[in-house]
Parts: sequence; C-alpha cells; structure tokens
Amino acid sequence: MRTLLYNCGEVAHLSTGDDEFPLSGNRMLERNSLVHPPGMGILIDSSKILKISPMEELVAEFAPWYPAQSENGGTRVVDIGGMAVVPGFIDSHTHLVWSGDRTNELSMRISGKSYKEISQIGGGIMKTVSSTRSAPQSELVESGLRRLESAIKNGTTSLEAKSGYGLDLDTEVKLLEAISVIARTSPCDVRATWLGAHDFPKEMTNSDYVEHLISDQLPVIAELSLAKWVDVFCEEGWFTNEQTEEIVAESKSYGLESRLHVDEFVDSDGLQLASELGSVSADHVACSNEDSRISAAESGTVQTFLPGTPYVLGKEINLPIKQCIEEDWPFAFATDFNPNCPITSLPMIGSLATHRIGIEPIAALAAVTRNPSTTIFQDEGEVRGVIAEGCSADLNVLWSPSADSWCQTPGTSPVSFTIKNGVIVNSNKVY
Repeated sequence: MRTLLYNCGEVAHLSTGDDEFPLSGNRMLERNSLVHPPGMGILIDSSKILKISPMEELVAEFAPWYPAQSENGGTRVVDIGGMAVVPGFIDSHTHLVWSGDRTNELSMRISGKSYKEISQIGGGIMKTVSSTRSAPQSELVESGLRRLESAIKNGTTSLEAKSGYGLDLDTEVKLLEAISVIARTSPCDVRATWLGAHDFPKEMTNSDYVEHLISDQLPVIAELSLAKWVDVFCEEGWFTNEQTEEIVAESKSYGLESRLHVDEFVDSDGLQLASELGSVSADHVACSNEDSRISAAESGTVQTFLPGTPYVLGKEINLPIKQCIEEDWPFAFATDFNPNCPITSLPMIGSLATHRIGIEPIAALAAVTRNPSTTIFQDEGEVRGVIAEGCSADLNVLWSPSADSWCQTPGTSPVSFTIKNGVIVNSNKVY
C-alpha cells in the first residue's frame, strides 16, 4: 500500500549536505535549506519515502482519481489539512526499565540535599537497584511498554534504553532481556546499552566490582548479544576516568562501542576521555571545558545535553548550547528518562531548550532527530532523522502548520499522528 500525504504545511526535512552526519553551527539555523514551504506532498511506499514533490504533481502522477476517491489500486491519499510534518523524534539517552519509586527525593532536594548526599543516605540509584532486583521480568516489560507508549504519543519513533539498575549479573541480564522483549513488541525502534557501571553495589569493593563487570558481566552480555553499547557513569564519586577507560577498552574487544555519562556535576575531563575513546556520544556534558568540546567535535563524539535533568533537580538550566552553535560543535538532546527524571516527551525537552535557553526551534528539532540518529544508527547503513527520498518513513504530523510548533506545547503532545516505517502508530485527539 502506498500512502500519499497531501496538503502538507511546512515540511521540516532537515536533509542538507551528507545526512549521515549531524548538523552543526549555522547550518542548524538555515531554515530555507531545512524546511519545505507549504504545499508539498510526501509519497510513502511500504516503509520508505518514495517521493517528495508539490502535492498536485504527486496527485497527477500517482492518484489522478483524487479527490473523487481517497483510495484506489493500492494507493491512498491522506489530506493532513495543511499541518506541518517533521521527522520522528529520536531519544538517544533513556533509562527505560526499572522498578520502584523515588518521589520522596524531591522534598530532600528542596531542603538542600545534593544528588550525592541523597545517594549516601540510601536514596538515588541504589534505592532503585533494590526494587529492581526483586521485580519479575514481566513487570519490567509491562512498565517499560507503558513508558514507551507515552514516548510514542509524544512523537518518539526511535529510542536508546539502558540497563544499570541491577549491578549484578542476573539483574543486568534480566533488564537487558526485558529491553529486548520491549523492542520486539513495540513499533518503536529500541536499541540497548549495558550500563552495569552505573554505581557500586554495597556487597563489593569498588575495585572488585570493576573486575566483576569485566570478568563476569561483560562476557555474558556480549555472548547473549543483549546490548549494542556500553555506558559508564564517569563522574566524581562514581567511576573514575581510569576505571571508565578500562571498562570501555574491554568492552570494545567484545565489539561493544561506548556512549558515556560524563561531566554532569563537575568537569573531570570526562568529555575529553570520551573523545579519546571514540565514544559515539558523551552525555550530560554540563560542566565540560572548551578544549574537551573541541576534541569531541574533532573526534566525532556528539555532545548530548539533557536539560530535563537540571530541571528536575531544581538547578539552573545553564548549558552552553548557544556556544556549541557559534563554535560549530555538533550536539543532540535527549530526555534522560529515569526514576528521578520521568520525562518521556522530547517536545518537553525542546520547550526547555527554546523557552529557557533561547535556542531556535529548528535547531532544537535537529538536536532530537537528525543529530541523535547519527549516534543510534551510525553503523546500520540507514539514515533516519530526516525526511528525504529513500529514507525510512518515520514522521510526525503536527497540530500546527508551522514546524516550529513541535516544541511549543509543554505538557501536551504537539503531534496529531505519528508514522513509523510507513505505518500510523499513534493518533492523538487533543486539539
């Protein structure tokens, strides 16, 4: 079945230059080269975009019987009423699967306790670990699918999901197997990351746990092909740069590339390390120094900002995103969905970037589509995150004629309906 999206508003195709690489610098602001004006049509054949042309030309060639009929001979026409079309959103940093509740930590933060202090008194990651270890896999799958459904309603069509709330072999395998079941069940593309190095369990010394990760967890994770990447929480008070390098090097020998948590609270040269290790992405990077950001740009490590995290921690959202544009340093945005930051909406993240930091909506859109695509699908031989002929038909039709509306409805999905691989997977009835 072919589908012709007729009567499009703005189409933010984001396809310019080599689509296999992220947009950066002023190219993220050049609206004329990133957005088709209203009046275009998009022809989808099976899972791919076959043609993008003025809508009347497509009707004349592929649906001359329209508007007398809406479907004929294996082709259907969908009039989207002049609404804008943008690529499906790609969330490249989530902690999708876990059990438990940490809502009591908000009061602790309001009273002045830091993330590290909350962790030291029994909250934080280890509280979630305790709940997750005892949770049956079926419960983890069920809750993960609910969360993913919420993300899809907000326009997410591809997503990275980490383990990390097990910190022992059996639970880490349970988490990654749950992610695998979710990936097979949901229409959303889901790719898994092993984050055994999320924290240190109390039953082991730090050095013993690093050895356990390398000698016990890693071989099993690799043998079962449960993850595409390794991640390490490389931060002062958690894993050192030396421990991170050791874990990443060993993982690479098993064929796992890396994407790392770095420089969230202080600058510990984590972004520099990620660049040297060839990580596809370095995430948080709130405190990284300029030399490290230059190294990341030169090495191809995409800086991924998570503005939802300082937001829920009650901190200023003081991220150098404007500087990244000025200096031509590639970057992406992600939700950092986790027990402490339960945000499944990339449009909400876009709202924080635009309304609070002053990033242009079209640049923010590239940061949740084309740019994270280069870190998720970089070795799969497929371009996503753009609307271009020959690419997968992962699209969002918005409620507004303007593509800029994608990030201007915080608390409400801006998406009328979502197409994943040519199939409508979500239809919101909001406006």
